[in-house]
Amino acid sequence: MSPKRIVEEWVRRFNAGDVEGLASLYADDAVNHQVVMDPLQGREAIRRMFEVEFGRATMHCMVENLFQDGEWAILEWRDPAGLRGCGFFHVRDGRIVFQRGYFDQLSFFRQQGIAVPERYLGT
Repeated sequence: MSPKRIVEEWVRRFNAGDVEGLASLYADDAVNHQVVMDPLQGREAIRRMFEVEFGRATMHCMVENLFQDGEWAILEWRDPAGLRGCGFFHVRDGRIVFQRGYFDQLSFFRQQGIAVPERYLGT
């Protein structure tokens, strides 16, 4: 599958809350770096992140733009409440090997009613 098709499938599984399905799109040694937290190394760490996030928040990804350039797909997204972000997906051999995401985590916490961790505030 092309990087664009992989990300379309990623969005479908994300919106279904399919943690195992999402994890299966990543290479065993993939890196997921949401810039609001430390990079995660490996499919199992990425799976656990999705498990935690879907357990504490209601999330839905609405595609605004989806581009492909070679082995990369670039996703601009929003959610129904207006939060926006973007993600960069490096795909090789039909698996995501690297993902970097940008979004406003503080707005996400507030929107979802999640307490802001003290570490987030730098204290």
